[in-house]
Amino acid sequence: MIVLWRATAEPRRAGFAVSRQIRGAVQRNRARRRLREAYRATRGTAPAHTALVIIGRPGALLEPFAALASELRGALAAIPGSRP
Repeated sequence: MIVLWRATAEPRRAGFAVSRQIRGAVQRNRARRRLREAYRATRGTAPAHTALVIIGRPGALLEPFAALASELRGALAAIPGSRP
């Protein structure tokens, strides 16, 4: 996955996109739902005032959910800024 971020004055918000490398709308939607749920489980590790875009790659469907959430947690923790 790719996590893009930008500091903002507004509260934290997130957007989700999935690469067309994942064939079929059903599979892309499933990957997007998995990313959203992983974000819900790990959003506390992201800084309070950031705008995030999380881009899913084909591995988002293949990895176990715990590994996906752990990878996202690490990516969010690497963003500099104050935590809530």
